[in-house]
Amino acid sequence: MTDCGCEKALAELEEYLHNELCREDYADILQHLSNCDSCEDEANVGIVLTKAVQRACNEAAPEEL
Repeated sequence: MTDCGCEKALAELEEYLHNELCREDYADILQHLSNCDSCEDEANVGIVLTKAVQRACNEAAPEEL
């Protein structure tokens, strides 16, 4: 495991949040996030947005649609 740096962590953040990375890349980004407050903050924003979208997708559409 190596610290992948901010550029890679942010570029692959969406895939990281959705468990779409290989084990090595996931572990590298996880390690980076644990040591970089700025990237960790970005990941937390992504988590909140993902949860909000998931909640919205679980609601039934209004009948008039």
